[in-house]
Amino acid sequence: MPTPQKALFNWSSGKDSALALHKILQNPEYKIETLLTSVNQKYQRISMHGVRVELLQAQAESIGIPLKIMEIPEMPTMEVYENVMTETLAELKNKGIEYSVFGDIFLEDLRLYREKQLARINFKGVFPIWKIPTTELIQEFIALGFKTIVVCVNEKYLDKSFVGRIIDQNFINDLPENVDVCGENGEFHTFTFDGPIFSKPIDFEIGEIVYRKYERPENQNASNTACDTDDKSAFDFGFWYCDLIPK
Repeated sequence: MPTPQKALFNWSSGKDSALALHKILQNPEYKIETLLTSVNQKYQRISMHGVRVELLQAQAESIGIPLKIMEIPEMPTMEVYENVMTETLAELKNKGIEYSVFGDIFLEDLRLYREKQLARINFKGVFPIWKIPTTELIQEFIALGFKTIVVCVNEKYLDKSFVGRIIDQNFINDLPENVDVCGENGEFHTFTFDGPIFSKPIDFEIGEIVYRKYERPENQNASNTACDTDDKSAFDFGFWYCDLIPK
Protein backbone atom coordinates (compact mmCIF):
# COMPACT_ATOMS: atom_id res chain seq x y z
CA MET A 1 0.00 0.00 0.00
CA PRO A 2 1.44 3.43 -0.95
CA THR A 3 2.34 5.91 1.79
CA PRO A 4 -0.62 8.23 2.56
CA GLN A 5 -0.26 11.84 1.43
CA LYS A 6 0.15 14.34 4.26
CA ALA A 7 -2.76 16.78 4.36
CA LEU A 8 -4.23 19.59 6.43
CA PHE A 9 -7.93 19.89 7.07
CA ASN A 10 -9.63 23.30 6.94
CA TRP A 11 -11.76 23.00 10.05
CA SER A 12 -14.64 25.45 10.55
CA SER A 13 -16.07 23.68 13.64
CA GLY A 14 -19.37 23.10 11.83
CA LYS A 15 -21.29 20.20 10.36
CA ASP A 16 -19.91 20.22 6.80
CA SER A 17 -16.38 20.16 8.18
CA ALA A 18 -17.29 17.33 10.54
CA LEU A 19 -18.79 15.16 7.80
CA ALA A 20 -15.97 15.88 5.34
CA LEU A 21 -13.38 15.06 8.01
CA HIS A 22 -15.20 11.82 8.82
CA LYS A 23 -15.00 10.82 5.16
CA ILE A 24 -11.36 11.80 4.59
CA LEU A 25 -10.26 9.95 7.74
CA GLN A 26 -11.63 6.79 6.13
CA ASN A 27 -9.65 7.42 2.94
CA PRO A 28 -6.28 5.61 3.11
CA GLU A 29 -4.82 7.93 0.47
CA TYR A 30 -4.50 10.78 2.97
CA LYS A 31 -3.23 11.35 6.51
CA ILE A 32 -4.57 14.44 8.24
CA GLU A 33 -1.65 16.03 10.06
CA THR A 34 -3.38 19.14 11.37
CA LEU A 35 -6.66 21.01 11.60
CA LEU A 36 -6.43 24.60 10.34
CA THR A 37 -8.93 27.20 11.55
CA SER A 38 -9.08 30.96 10.98
CA VAL A 39 -9.84 32.94 14.13
CA ASN A 40 -10.77 36.58 14.56
CA GLN A 41 -7.65 38.07 16.13
CA LYS A 42 -9.55 40.71 18.11
CA TYR A 43 -12.31 38.56 19.60
CA GLN A 44 -10.56 35.15 19.64
CA ARG A 45 -13.55 33.50 18.02
CA ILE A 46 -13.85 31.39 14.88
CA SER A 47 -14.36 33.61 11.83
CA MET A 48 -18.08 34.09 11.03
CA HIS A 49 -19.17 31.28 13.36
CA GLY A 50 -18.44 33.34 16.47
CA VAL A 51 -17.43 30.25 18.47
CA ARG A 52 -14.93 30.73 21.29
CA VAL A 53 -11.39 29.44 20.79
CA GLU A 54 -11.72 27.33 23.95
CA LEU A 55 -14.46 25.25 22.29
CA LEU A 56 -12.44 24.95 19.09
CA GLN A 57 -9.53 23.61 21.14
CA ALA A 58 -11.86 21.17 22.91
CA GLN A 59 -12.99 19.86 19.52
CA ALA A 60 -9.43 19.28 18.35
CA GLU A 61 -8.55 17.52 21.59
CA SER A 62 -11.55 15.22 21.29
CA ILE A 63 -10.82 14.52 17.61
CA GLY A 64 -7.19 13.81 18.41
CA ILE A 65 -5.61 15.88 15.63
CA PRO A 66 -3.27 18.86 16.31
CA LEU A 67 -4.83 22.28 15.78
CA LYS A 68 -3.22 25.18 13.92
CA ILE A 69 -4.91 28.53 14.52
CA MET A 70 -4.57 31.19 11.85
CA GLU A 71 -5.30 34.60 13.35
CA ILE A 72 -7.01 37.03 10.96
CA PRO A 73 -7.65 40.75 11.63
CA GLU A 74 -11.30 41.74 11.77
CA MET A 75 -12.65 42.40 8.25
CA PRO A 76 -9.31 41.93 6.46
CA THR A 77 -8.67 43.02 2.91
CA MET A 78 -8.24 40.21 0.41
CA GLU A 79 -4.52 40.98 0.27
CA VAL A 80 -4.10 40.66 4.04
CA TYR A 81 -6.09 37.43 4.15
CA GLU A 82 -4.12 35.89 1.31
CA ASN A 83 -0.78 36.91 2.82
CA VAL A 84 -1.63 35.28 6.15
CA MET A 85 -2.86 32.14 4.40
CA THR A 86 0.22 31.92 2.19
CA GLU A 87 2.57 32.27 5.17
CA THR A 88 0.65 29.60 7.09
CA LEU A 89 0.62 27.13 4.21
CA ALA A 90 4.32 27.72 3.53
CA GLU A 91 5.04 26.82 7.15
CA LEU A 92 2.99 23.63 6.86
CA LYS A 93 4.59 22.77 3.53
CA ASN A 94 7.95 22.69 5.29
CA LYS A 95 6.49 19.80 7.32
CA GLY A 96 5.77 17.82 4.16
CA ILE A 97 2.10 18.74 3.84
CA GLU A 98 0.97 19.33 0.26
CA TYR A 99 -2.79 18.69 0.33
CA SER A 100 -5.52 20.93 1.74
CA VAL A 101 -8.94 19.40 2.49
CA PHE A 102 -12.20 21.39 2.48
CA GLY A 103 -15.83 20.77 3.35
CA ASP A 104 -17.17 22.75 0.37
CA ILE A 105 -20.20 21.29 -1.41
CA PHE A 106 -21.24 23.25 -4.49
CA LEU A 107 -19.90 26.83 -4.60
CA GLU A 108 -17.92 26.73 -7.85
CA ASP A 109 -16.39 30.20 -7.51
CA LEU A 110 -15.15 29.45 -4.01
CA ARG A 111 -13.55 26.19 -5.08
CA LEU A 112 -11.84 27.83 -8.04
CA TYR A 113 -10.54 30.58 -5.75
CA ARG A 114 -9.17 28.06 -3.28
CA GLU A 115 -7.48 25.98 -5.97
CA LYS A 116 -5.92 29.06 -7.56
CA GLN A 117 -4.44 30.18 -4.24
CA LEU A 118 -3.22 26.68 -3.40
CA ALA A 119 -1.54 26.28 -6.79
CA ARG A 120 0.64 29.33 -6.09
CA ILE A 121 2.57 27.32 -3.50
CA ASN A 122 2.13 23.89 -5.08
CA PHE A 123 -0.67 22.67 -2.82
CA LYS A 124 -3.58 20.58 -4.09
CA GLY A 125 -7.18 20.85 -2.90
CA VAL A 126 -9.26 17.87 -1.82
CA PHE A 127 -13.07 18.07 -1.53
CA PRO A 128 -14.56 14.90 0.04
CA ILE A 129 -18.24 15.96 -0.11
CA TRP A 130 -18.16 17.96 -3.35
CA LYS A 131 -21.35 17.85 -5.44
CA ILE A 132 -23.13 15.43 -3.12
CA PRO A 133 -26.73 16.73 -2.83
CA THR A 134 -27.11 18.63 0.42
CA THR A 135 -30.38 16.85 1.21
CA GLU A 136 -28.42 13.58 1.21
CA LEU A 137 -25.54 15.02 3.21
CA ILE A 138 -27.71 16.32 6.05
CA GLN A 139 -29.53 13.01 6.38
CA GLU A 140 -26.23 11.11 6.40
CA PHE A 141 -24.87 13.54 9.00
CA ILE A 142 -27.80 12.89 11.34
CA ALA A 143 -27.82 9.13 10.70
CA LEU A 144 -24.12 8.89 11.65
CA GLY A 145 -24.94 10.31 15.07
CA PHE A 146 -23.44 13.76 14.64
CA LYS A 147 -24.94 16.53 16.75
CA THR A 148 -24.62 20.18 15.84
CA ILE A 149 -26.10 23.48 17.01
CA VAL A 150 -26.81 26.58 14.92
CA VAL A 151 -24.57 29.37 16.18
CA CYS A 152 -25.13 32.03 13.51
CA VAL A 153 -27.89 32.91 11.05
CA ASN A 154 -27.98 35.53 8.31
CA GLU A 155 -31.15 37.59 8.73
CA LYS A 156 -31.48 37.74 4.95
CA TYR A 157 -32.59 34.12 5.10
CA LEU A 158 -33.58 33.22 8.66
CA ASP A 159 -34.93 34.95 11.74
CA LYS A 160 -33.69 34.88 15.31
CA SER A 161 -35.74 31.78 16.19
CA PHE A 162 -33.40 29.50 14.22
CA VAL A 163 -30.21 30.38 16.10
CA GLY A 164 -29.41 28.14 19.06
CA ARG A 165 -31.36 25.18 17.63
CA ILE A 166 -30.02 21.65 17.25
CA ILE A 167 -30.19 20.43 13.66
CA ASP A 168 -32.66 17.57 13.48
CA GLN A 169 -35.57 16.64 11.24
CA ASN A 170 -37.78 19.29 12.82
CA PHE A 171 -35.19 21.97 12.06
CA ILE A 172 -34.93 20.79 8.46
CA ASN A 173 -38.73 20.80 8.08
CA ASP A 174 -38.93 24.37 9.42
CA LEU A 175 -36.43 25.81 6.92
CA PRO A 176 -37.89 28.11 4.23
CA GLU A 177 -37.76 26.72 0.69
CA ASN A 178 -35.09 29.22 -0.39
CA VAL A 179 -32.64 28.06 2.32
CA ASP A 180 -30.20 25.24 1.59
CA VAL A 181 -30.49 22.49 4.21
CA CYS A 182 -26.72 22.64 4.77
CA GLY A 183 -26.56 26.45 4.73
CA GLU A 184 -24.11 26.25 1.84
CA ASN A 185 -24.98 29.78 0.69
CA GLY A 186 -24.06 31.26 4.08
CA GLU A 187 -27.60 31.12 5.48
CA PHE A 188 -26.42 29.67 8.78
CA HIS A 189 -23.34 28.29 10.54
CA THR A 190 -23.02 25.54 13.13
CA PHE A 191 -20.90 24.07 15.90
CA THR A 192 -20.62 20.27 15.96
CA PHE A 193 -20.28 18.86 19.45
CA ASP A 194 -20.68 15.09 19.13
CA GLY A 195 -20.37 12.30 16.59
CA PRO A 196 -18.13 9.50 15.33
CA ILE A 197 -15.00 11.66 14.94
CA PHE A 198 -15.06 12.70 18.63
CA SER A 199 -13.71 10.64 21.52
CA LYS A 200 -16.10 12.51 23.84
CA PRO A 201 -18.83 15.15 23.40
CA ILE A 202 -17.92 18.83 23.71
CA ASP A 203 -19.54 20.24 26.85
CA PHE A 204 -21.06 23.73 26.73
CA GLU A 205 -24.04 25.77 27.77
CA ILE A 206 -26.02 28.21 25.68
CA GLY A 207 -25.32 31.82 26.50
CA GLU A 208 -26.57 35.14 25.17
CA ILE A 209 -28.11 35.58 21.72
CA VAL A 210 -26.82 38.77 20.10
CA TYR A 211 -27.34 40.69 16.86
CA ARG A 212 -24.45 42.06 14.87
CA LYS A 213 -24.17 43.90 11.58
CA TYR A 214 -20.82 44.25 9.84
CA GLU A 215 -19.70 47.54 8.33
CA ARG A 216 -19.00 47.40 4.64
CA PRO A 217 -15.19 47.78 4.30
CA GLU A 218 -13.71 50.66 2.34
CA ASN A 219 -11.89 48.14 0.18
CA GLN A 220 -14.68 46.43 -1.76
CA ASN A 221 -12.35 43.49 -2.36
CA ALA A 222 -12.37 42.62 1.32
CA SER A 223 -12.18 38.92 1.87
CA ASN A 224 -15.47 37.14 2.34
CA THR A 225 -13.70 33.79 2.23
CA ALA A 226 -14.24 33.10 5.91
CA CYS A 227 -17.99 33.07 5.28
CA ASP A 228 -17.71 30.16 2.85
CA THR A 229 -20.15 32.00 0.64
CA ASP A 230 -20.02 34.08 -2.52
CA ASP A 231 -22.91 36.29 -1.36
CA LYS A 232 -21.62 39.81 -2.07
CA SER A 233 -24.62 41.38 -0.30
CA ALA A 234 -23.62 39.95 3.09
CA PHE A 235 -22.86 43.44 4.45
CA ASP A 236 -26.43 44.57 3.78
CA PHE A 237 -27.77 42.21 6.41
CA GLY A 238 -27.14 41.47 10.06
CA PHE A 239 -26.43 38.20 11.82
CA TRP A 240 -27.88 36.58 14.92
CA TYR A 241 -25.28 34.79 17.05
CA CYS A 242 -25.75 32.29 19.85
CA ASP A 243 -22.85 32.39 22.29
CA LEU A 244 -21.69 28.98 23.50
CA ILE A 245 -19.97 28.93 26.89
CA PRO A 246 -17.48 26.15 27.68
CA LYS A 247 -18.31 24.07 30.78
